[in-house]
Amino acid sequence: MSSKQKGILCLVTSSFCFALMNVFIRLAGDIPSIEKTFFRNFIAMIVAGVAIARAGQGFSFRKQDLGLLTLRSVCGTLGMLANFYAVDHMLLADATAIQKLVPFFTILSSWIILKERIRPWQSGLILLAFTASLLVVKPGFTPDLGPAIIQFFGALAAGFAYTYVRKLTQNGVSKPKIIFFFSAFSCIAVIPLIALDFVMPTWQQLAMLLCTGLAASGGQFAITYAYGFAPASQISIYDYSQILFSALFGLVFFGQLPDWLSWIGYGLLIACALANLILSSRPGKPAAPASPASKEASA
Repeated sequence: MSSKQKGILCLVTSSFCFALMNVFIRLAGDIPSIEKTFFRNFIAMIVAGVAIARAGQGFSFRKQDLGLLTLRSVCGTLGMLANFYAVDHMLLADATAIQKLVPFFTILSSWIILKERIRPWQSGLILLAFTASLLVVKPGFTPDLGPAIIQFFGALAAGFAYTYVRKLTQNGVSKPKIIFFFSAFSCIAVIPLIALDFVMPTWQQLAMLLCTGLAASGGQFAITYAYGFAPASQISIYDYSQILFSALFGLVFFGQLPDWLSWIGYGLLIACALANLILSSRPGKPAAPASPASKEASA
């Protein structure tokens, strides 16, 4: 296999794992989303801690990086809470499709935070992607409107989190350290909220929560290897296979079948992502600001 083929295989594997993670989230049942977030991040914290220890990097952080690390962690935690809530209350494919607005929100947040110029074609794609999300949400015609709005703002928060990750990596902070700080921050931040509404999981629910963390870790490692084999300009479009996996899993595990408007929305989102990939890869044009490394750290 060529390096590109290996990268594609790893990225599709990552999408499969993250789609499976959403299945386990839903199969965990009536456990509050905040509690699910804690278990998912606790396992990620252990995995990142092992990576830091093996690399001999130490667990200290530079004072000048703490502000950005905190902002990244706040935005990432809000995005994850929103995603978990949406997965519990929407069709898996619909929740995943709205979450895939994140790269376009990253373009906006990079303009605000990093002062990166938004090109006219990027503005058009952002508007088209938003239109596609409306086909998925169908405002005013579905009981999923509330969770969809939460997921929408969660994707916006995640877009800002990704931009902060990009800034941190530019400042020389390693990805395992960003993951560890974010995971530890999220675990600590939700403990008071868990105490207010703690639900003791059954053994079956605990198994699903552990599987959530394991699936997320598998996706995280797969995407790390993917972008090690090939650049984002060649393979990032395959990340949108998660929408298709989510549609399949939703049908198999929960009997969910998206309607025709949602399928049109999925197609438009994938088309926007493909156009963004092609246009940003043209000679003389800088890559789009959505960073693959940021997804590693947020996943």
